[in-house]
Amino acid sequence: MRVLLVDDEKELVSTLAERLSIRGIESDWVTGGEDALKLVETHCYDVAVLDVRLPGISGVNLQKKMKQKCPGLKFIFMTGHGSQGDFQAGATEAGADYYLVKPVGIDELIEKMNKLISA
Repeated sequence: MRVLLVDDEKELVSTLAERLSIRGIESDWVTGGEDALKLVETHCYDVAVLDVRLPGISGVNLQKKMKQKCPGLKFIFMTGHGSQGDFQAGATEAGADYYLVKPVGIDELIEKMNKLISA
């Protein structure tokens, strides 16, 4: 499984990438939407984990652009704003496969990614 992590919190995405690596999951991380789009043009990912609120482009808009470049890509949204119930409705409407509220637990993230890959 190959994963792309996108969040403007560098410490968060670098730590998630490190924890995924320890568990044998290959991942790349970036802190901005434009960098994510460049990676999707040159790399094939199974899952993208996107922050909802990114500077310059929302996670929802980024997801739409990424899906155009890589139609089979699966998405998990993360947010640190609002409750899980508030976010669920918006994420479902946007087409997210899963949503997680920060702080994201590594075991829960891996569980959701595995479900996406095996579906």
